[in-house]
Amino acid sequence: MNRSWAQYKVGFGDPSGNYWLGNDLLSQLTANYRYKLRIDLQQRDTGNWYYAEYRWFRVQSEAYNYTLLVEGFSGNASYDALGYHRVEQFTTFDRDNDWWSSVNCAAYSGGGFWWQSCGECNVNGARSTGRFYWQDLPGGTWNLQLSRMWLQCR
Repeated sequence: MNRSWAQYKVGFGDPSGNYWLGNDLLSQLTANYRYKLRIDLQQRDTGNWYYAEYRWFRVQSEAYNYTLLVEGFSGNASYDALGYHRVEQFTTFDRDNDWWSSVNCAAYSGGGFWWQSCGECNVNGARSTGRFYWQDLPGGTWNLQLSRMWLQCR
């Protein structure tokens, strides 16, 4: 979802469809590691569902550019693609915090995310750009049809 820093900060969308809770609220909710993160992934080519869970999930405050802290991968997604981004700052098309000085990964991929160097997963990207993916899903294709991120009480 290609939105601005301000939009990702406060949240946007329809809770029954494309929706982002808001980075400020994510930061407040996850400050004490009370939640784990679950990401559901539907593979585009096969329609199969996979998931990745993270026992420890935190998003730091805006003062730290909503840095992601994530550990404890489990699930049937077969690869910890989000782990590649485990201590990254959030990047949007209008606020570039990723590692690449010559490319804004959010602008390139069509969605705000915790980018390192345009990375191994993008569950916020625009399907139309072909940059909506999770690396090394079973069956050989990375492309996604749908993704859902859930906070679950630990």
